Amino acid sequence: MNITLLHIDDCPSWVEAESRLSTALAGADMPGTPVKVVTVMNAAHAVALNFAGSPTILIDGVDLFPDGARASDLACRIYRTPNGLAGLPTVEQIVDALARRHRP
Repeated sequence: MNITLLHIDDCPSWVEAESRLSTALAGADMPGTPVKVVTVMNAAHAVALNFAGSPTILIDGVDLFPDGARASDLACRIYRTPNGLAGLPTVEQIVDALARRHRP
């Protein structure tokens, strides 16, 4: 499994997203799973990487939170969470998404 965290430097949510992703991986019995962190540099790079705003979490190149929105803009992403809109998903949302992604 290849996990990639895409981000732009101007969006501060990616730092906490990396921490939450690590916590979620441990909670999903995948501790120590490597996460590749990639800074999206420009619009062409965003399109090539399947970027949907910062932060975007990809599992084997597929957005862990697909909502149909792809971006060539270098912008922050908004997630729907149980507490309203936020700049990143909760740990629980990441754990649930990982479980859905790996159902047999």
